[in-house]
Amino acid sequence: MVEENVSATLVFSVPAARVFAVLADPTTHASIDGTGWVQQSADQAPLTEVGQIFRMDMHHPNHPNGGYRTANKVHVLDPPRAIGWFTGTEDDDGRLEFGGWFWRYDLAPRGPSETEVTLTYDWSAVPPSIREYLTFPPFGPEHLINSLHHLAELSADPSKG
Repeated sequence: MVEENVSATLVFSVPAARVFAVLADPTTHASIDGTGWVQQSADQAPLTEVGQIFRMDMHHPNHPNGGYRTANKVHVLDPPRAIGWFTGTEDDDGRLEFGGWFWRYDLAPRGPSETEVTLTYDWSAVPPSIREYLTFPPFGPEHLINSLHHLAELSADPSKG
């Protein structure tokens, strides 16, 4: 069986509630990103419920338009232990489509001021029609750990938590 997810784990010297607050703020996601593809959040509201949609302005040199927008749907929200979302698109009529991949952060408190954070990218539900033109994962192995290091730095900043 071929693994259809990748994950990385890092221990932060920050309480879980502060890490979760940074993750629940879509305006921080461009700074967390380890690829540089996330440009900015198109939605400013904090992530507060399962089913919530938030959009991100993106850029990738291999995308036909260069710049594009994703629509993300929160599917896990368990403060301060877990948060995750499916990534997809929204057409001009507001119809949402998700490609079968998701991001998930699991936070495990290790005392009052440390948190073990695991970031998982899972593409196990991507249909064959999408796999014909997209390669999974679409980034190198360093992406997840880079992203966790960025999240740790932001979480340590008292103005972000």
